[in-house]
Amino acid sequence: MLMRSHAVNGDSRLPVWQRVREFAVPPPMIHTATTRRLAGDWAGACAAARFDVDIDLRGLARTHGLEFTGRVRDDLRHLAPDLLRWHLPRVAPDGLLRPGLTLTLARYGAEHLVARTAPAWADSGQRISLALWSGGPHPDRRFRLDLHRHLWDARRTAELRERSVQDWAYEAALLRHAENRPDAPVLVRQRTRRYLALTPDAEIQHTETQHTETPHAESTVAKPRPGDLLLPDAATSTPPDVLLLRAGLIDPAHLHPLVAAALAPGISAPPPSPSAAPHERQVDCRGVPHRIALVDGVLAPLDHDPVELRREELLVAFGGVPLPCLRVIDEANRNPAGLADIQGRLAHGDTTGALDAIEALLGPQATLRAGALRDELLAAAERRVTYGLYRAGMAGHCPPEQRVPRQRHFTKR
Repeated sequence: MLMRSHAVNGDSRLPVWQRVREFAVPPPMIHTATTRRLAGDWAGACAAARFDVDIDLRGLARTHGLEFTGRVRDDLRHLAPDLLRWHLPRVAPDGLLRPGLTLTLARYGAEHLVARTAPAWADSGQRISLALWSGGPHPDRRFRLDLHRHLWDARRTAELRERSVQDWAYEAALLRHAENRPDAPVLVRQRTRRYLALTPDAEIQHTETQHTETPHAESTVAKPRPGDLLLPDAATSTPPDVLLLRAGLIDPAHLHPLVAAALAPGISAPPPSPSAAPHERQVDCRGVPHRIALVDGVLAPLDHDPVELRREELLVAFGGVPLPCLRVIDEANRNPAGLADIQGRLAHGDTTGALDAIEALLGPQATLRAGALRDELLAAAERRVTYGLYRAGMAGHCPPEQRVPRQRHFTKR
């Protein structure tokens, strides 16, 4: 199910987009990628935004010449990879990047600068690759962004506000000009098996499709043909940030800074909040309120002396029932209260953020015990290995044991 951002039925998807905005592009990524980009380090910005660059500019200069390479280098220098990650298509129910996608960012004649996402079975870390395309399966024209540079090019981001107003005639004219087909109709995808055909004179023709024994009959169009012009989703969908702002589900200060500057000028991002000091929790320990908190990097009971704790550990070793304080600590290590947020960070590739959250809950010296938390971390590590094999060309399909359902529970609070 595509997470399109049409206003129709949009409310049911906004909570998912709200969670995507919370986890998919974390502020530290935006800060580091922006700092490196502004310093002229486009490769460092890509690394900070978890992009794999499959472009050799030196080799490109030898094979394509300095002028062509200069055009590519100029676009890479102005690419805001964190902004591109922010705007890339995502799928429900978990809001992960649309898998197995190749989309065009810029065109240089027959060559395309493209962004690629891994297939679903190898999408650990939600990494994105950049490459040049010159043949083979064509990039997905439904998701092309070469006509919507404001979604990735730092020089054009101010256009977002104006382009968020759906002007199909204007967008169709841009597409015809890019394809050098001034008289061609442009198809607009409405929903499954329904398209609108925009003619150059802005006349709208409704084309309803249906199952038929003659799918190629002139009166019906089952789907756009390879030669048809198709208006990309970026031209026909209201950006989710606009919908979130209208619904009051996101503060402008928590948008990507380049998005906020376009949609809510004058709003600045809040300063990073200082790390919270370890806080105490109260536990009903055999009818007496006790405290647990982080001590020397480990979650520990504060109202039991060391001698009593050692005695309790011995009793537990022989099958005794542990103290309530110790049971709460054990459960926190196995299945912490913040597990849903940790899962969200891991699913979107923010391993650093997930580990920071674990340290805040359990302390940096905590030893994870068997349970849901350790299972999630082990699964994330295994998925990273699978992605590495995919990148190395050593795994071309999904092994049966790794065919897991796409639905994950972390999107539910």
